[in-house]
Amino acid sequence: MSTSTTKPSRPDRRIGQSPGDARARRAHRVSLAARAIPVLVAAVLAGCANYAGITSDKHMADAGTYAATQSIPAEQGRWPSADWAAQFGDAQLKALIDEALQTSPSLEMARARVAAATAFSEGADANTLPQVGAGYSWTRQRFSESALVPPPFAGAWQSENKAFINASYALDLWGKNREALKSAVSALHASEAEAEQVKLTLSGAIARAYNELARLYALRDIAQDEVRQRREVLRVTNGRVTLGLDTEVEKRTAEANLAASEVALSSLDGSLQRTRYQLGALLGQGPDRGLAIHRPALGEGDAVRLPDNLPADLISRRPDIVAARWRVDATLHDIKVAKAEFYPDINLSAMIGLDAFGWGRFLRAASRTASVGPAIHLPIFDGGALRAQLKGRYAEFDFAVAHYNETLVAALTEVATQLSNLRAVDAQIDNAVRADTAAHRAQTLALAQYKAGLTTQLTALNAQTNALASSQALANLRMTRRDGQIALAAALGGGYTAPAASEHEKVMR
Repeated sequence: MSTSTTKPSRPDRRIGQSPGDARARRAHRVSLAARAIPVLVAAVLAGCANYAGITSDKHMADAGTYAATQSIPAEQGRWPSADWAAQFGDAQLKALIDEALQTSPSLEMARARVAAATAFSEGADANTLPQVGAGYSWTRQRFSESALVPPPFAGAWQSENKAFINASYALDLWGKNREALKSAVSALHASEAEAEQVKLTLSGAIARAYNELARLYALRDIAQDEVRQRREVLRVTNGRVTLGLDTEVEKRTAEANLAASEVALSSLDGSLQRTRYQLGALLGQGPDRGLAIHRPALGEGDAVRLPDNLPADLISRRPDIVAARWRVDATLHDIKVAKAEFYPDINLSAMIGLDAFGWGRFLRAASRTASVGPAIHLPIFDGGALRAQLKGRYAEFDFAVAHYNETLVAALTEVATQLSNLRAVDAQIDNAVRADTAAHRAQTLALAQYKAGLTTQLTALNAQTNALASSQALANLRMTRRDGQIALAAALGGGYTAPAASEHEKVMR
């Protein structure tokens, strides 16, 4: 009797179905699954958190849109250079500004902010690169007899050695890390421009305080001359009283006027002292540093002429405008980072190492361990946290845009105001010079006539008062003009020019 053996049928093969039909059926199922994956992904994403309806209509203003041609005319002038203070021909002023730029606490704080922004941008750059690390651990542990560890390790004390090298990399499919890096770089540029603004503000403050010191010295010279003139009137009056030509009233009047002039001189000495202390503080030094400053020797400075194409070029010449523009750019990238948070994160990680109980088996091939795989995070329901975060980023963007526009308007207004003040002062100086000349001639004539007995003391005193007032007015106008020149140089950026973007930053953008 013969026996025959039959090969058992495949579990997935149906009666009357050929092997080719089974393969076709499996291929069909795979095809259906492949087509279903995008649909499933789309359905999952549709059910996830989304940022529909969150946007902003704010935009940075164009400097050319502001009407400024009448207030800020093109005069074929030059932008101030970085050494704009040299125009006044006072070497001490330049030395004081250079000293302040080295020692001022305000600049030290600005440099610290730049250093912090640099470190933050370096950290953001690191997040775009693969991360590799290594580690080792030794643990002495008693393993439970009732857990997963089998005998003979269960219930015994063991020394576990672990050494590993791990690596991870964020795929950054939606550009979150790249946008975070761009935001950090923009924030760094903003900090650098803000540091330049601190330098400009400090330089301008020192120059203006130094100019105030020069003004006080000029007024003190006038006050000293006034004291000399009052003493001369008192001397003449005493002689006339002796001759019986004047009375005790004229004598006491002359003494009172002399005393008032001496009080004014003492007051100016106090103001000079306070201004020196102020300069010492601006230099980042103690008050004694201000006492070592010599009398200023400031000249008139350069002619005032505005450069052409000023409104458009001002946005790259003023560090505060440049900083505000970089802040807007940083918030734009922050918005993109917040939007990328709505999409899944995919991180790849791998690890290889050795893991063994005791030292004897630690370096054997059997102690090798390794792992590799992706990690996916997908936000589905977060109670509106991501939408709230994105709204916050848009609010920061709106604020940055408004701040930029406000800074631009303020800059244009400042330039126009300083120019207008300078033009007005120039016209006043011409009139003040004529008035001062006439007042001093009248003073000389009145004193001569009073000595000769041809006029009264009151006439001489009035002439002296008028001459004093005209001299003070002229000195103040001249110092006001120089102060306006300093303020205009600062309003035009003080020689700052925004640096061009590096090739690396161009690629990033």
